[in-house]
Amino acid sequence: MSQDAQRPPGGAADEVVPEVELADEDILDAMQHVPGYVDISTADFREVYHLAHRHATDRLLAGLKAGRLMRPVAAALPPDMMLDEAARAIVASGHKGLPVVDAQGRVIGMLTETDYLCRLKAGTFLELLLRMVDDSCEVSHRCHETPVREAMTSPAITVLPEAGLRETMAAFRRHAGRSMPVADAQGRLAGLLLRKDFLEAIDREVHR
Repeated sequence: MSQDAQRPPGGAADEVVPEVELADEDILDAMQHVPGYVDISTADFREVYHLAHRHATDRLLAGLKAGRLMRPVAAALPPDMMLDEAARAIVASGHKGLPVVDAQGRVIGMLTETDYLCRLKAGTFLELLLRMVDDSCEVSHRCHETPVREAMTSPAITVLPEAGLRETMAAFRRHAGRSMPVADAQGRLAGLLLRKDFLEAIDREVHR
């Protein structure tokens, strides 16, 4: 190993089990407690530590697959459904948003509460509430006349059922949504992965 070696790429997964930053003094003290002569520089020792931490994290959380953690979706949204109907479907699902699929069941978008705010040009739900108080007919008309395809976020960020910790965490980092569609290799909807389910599963594995 070179003494100039950089820390190996880790990514978001390494934040799950945070590393301890080793000072040279810590390394030298540890090496003094190892029987025999250890011919390794502090830079090489630190690189070995980072690699070992990465491999240990992967081993510890190897069972966290998106397909194992996802929830079934009873009814995805068709793109031609009107926003008022879609809102009822989302509320009935108990989620904050639902995937939008085409006639072949392929994920083409995601419709969330945030998309409603954007479409109705409201920054917060309180602002939307005030607008409804002032002119409920306008809000109702816009929801009744606007199809899902015009308000959804597209393309949707998805993960494969076999996606592991690193892939799933990287996908969640790309958007601020509370849930993410899980789709097969053909793009067909397989389920919905909630951010809270993912984080709770990590916590269980780390602390069991």
